[in-house]
Amino acid sequence: MREEFLQSFGNNVRKIRESKGLTQEALAFMAGLSRSYYTELELGKRNPSLLNIKKLADALCVSLPSLLTF
Repeated sequence: MREEFLQSFGNNVRKIRESKGLTQEALAFMAGLSRSYYTELELGKRNPSLLNIKKLADALCVSLPSLLTF
């Protein structure tokens, strides 16, 4: 269940990122995250902290709930 949730979160972030025309590298930079960390997050291999989720939401200009709705 944990892995499925993390993969769903990563897929959701990827879809939002792509809809905004951003590369992984660009979003990672905007959120203040390393590209390798961000890549693993999209793949569901990372369990992001609430602070990192907030950084992503701010960088994507979306609400926190929109990142957690899949």
